[in-house]
Amino acid sequence: MSSFAAVLPFFVRTWGLTNTQAGWIGGVFYGGYTAAVPLLVSLTDRMDPRRIYLFSTALGGAAALAFALFADGFWSAMAFRALAGVGLAGTYMPGLKALADRYEGAAQARAVAFYTSSFGVGGSASYVLTGLVDAYAGWRWAFAAAAGGSAIAYIVADRLLRRAPAGRLSQGEKPLRLFDMRHVPLDRTILACVIAYAAHNFELFGFRAWIAAFLAFSASLSGSGETSANAALVAAAVTIVSLPGSIFGNEIALRLGRRRTIMTVMALSAVMACFVGFVARSPFAAVVATTLAYGALVSADSAALTSSLLASGDPRFRGAIMALYSCVGFVGAFLGPLIFGVALDIAGSQRVLGWVAGFAAMRAGVAIGPIALPSAS
Repeated sequence: MSSFAAVLPFFVRTWGLTNTQAGWIGGVFYGGYTAAVPLLVSLTDRMDPRRIYLFSTALGGAAALAFALFADGFWSAMAFRALAGVGLAGTYMPGLKALADRYEGAAQARAVAFYTSSFGVGGSASYVLTGLVDAYAGWRWAFAAAAGGSAIAYIVADRLLRRAPAGRLSQGEKPLRLFDMRHVPLDRTILACVIAYAAHNFELFGFRAWIAAFLAFSASLSGSGETSANAALVAAAVTIVSLPGSIFGNEIALRLGRRRTIMTVMALSAVMACFVGFVARSPFAAVVATTLAYGALVSADSAALTSSLLASGDPRFRGAIMALYSCVGFVGAFLGPLIFGVALDIAGSQRVLGWVAGFAAMRAGVAIGPIALPSAS
């Protein structure tokens, strides 16, 4: 999922992209996700999520391989990345649904924390794999290698993921129509979580889409001699801190309360975003340390938000509620990379001010979360 972001500066130079166009390609991945998730996640209330997961994993791998073989500019890249986003829509939340159906209470919250954190691990591995293979064999082989991740996931899920246990639908209940929210109880807590998740994703995926490019820009200013592969490795480290960040944030939320923890984390993240762009001229070690701290903070509310949603929603409508949560949330993920790129084009990507503006846009997005959450019960 991070392959395009890992080599984004190369595509900007080689394909003559504007930062806004690069933002479109980075964001359309989540646009494809948003378009497909209402159908694919709602289906988990009607059929075994395992089947949806396997089909979508194969689709995501095929999209990555097609990018490697045929992408040659803005429009083809847009098409293949959108298709890859559809593949993600049928893996991430359906996989979470399969997990949530097997746990309850604190065990469910911890399982969700590890699952959502593994999302960051996968993103980190994508940066590393793409950066290293690109350095030695070129970007087409890098995307082909990334498609191997989907192949491995398919084999693991096919052999190890148990079929879903018999649920209420097997006892004669009439299933909801796909993505039919008319009979789903949407209280203030669920709606607040949905809005806060969109704000969270706006910042998180805007940051992840542009972090490798920001590190490359900073390295060029400091004259540190860092290569694009090294920048991708650092970007991977920045992403991997989402694992302890998300798990630690969830443990704090279990003790101090989810709403209080989420609001505090989002507020601190919005404040820190004001300063990240300004460190671009600092020694590269200081830039790395700052982005690592910011990366951990950005992800610290992720598991707590999802756990709050699962604890608040009626288990009978869990798939439909998660579809709404994911669909609205990933509208934020689509807009984050795009708005960051627009800010860079307006303020100048070769100036520190441009990166300050990009991170300031992330701050404006995530600040919506603490505004929405006080309405939660």
